[in-house]
Amino acid sequence: MAMNLASGGGGGRSRRRGRGRAAPMSEINITPLVDVMLVLLIIFMVTAPMLTAGVPIDLPDSKAEALKEDVRQITVSMDGEGRVFLDDQELAPGELGDRLANVPKGDHPPLVTLRADRGLDYGRVVEVMGELNAAGFKSISLVTNGSVQAP
Repeated sequence: MAMNLASGGGGGRSRRRGRGRAAPMSEINITPLVDVMLVLLIIFMVTAPMLTAGVPIDLPDSKAEALKEDVRQITVSMDGEGRVFLDDQELAPGELGDRLANVPKGDHPPLVTLRADRGLDYGRVVEVMGELNAAGFKSISLVTNGSVQAP
């Protein structure tokens, strides 16, 4: 122990302090920031299509091409029990027509997409389509699962 103090002298202290610490950086390293942003971008790109409708429905399969999404879009969903949803809000029986009457139509009415569970009775789906038609929505898009390859 005495040897270490004698050999180090006064300069040993400052040498040890300087060796133990890193010098302050004068520039910001943005590589971790870019990495985090790219991961977040990928997460949002994957989850964004899943956020368009929150009602879980078993959609039928189809070979039809996907339509472009419209900014002014109304989504009517019907689950397996026959309950009707306007966007994500459940509606009471007979309330759909009243709610659609309050939608501003302007020159071009908004696009209406109908998502119906594959297990529903066809007559029930046609009833809802009739309510949409009576409310002034003549163009209704039926939503299905993605394109299916022919066997």
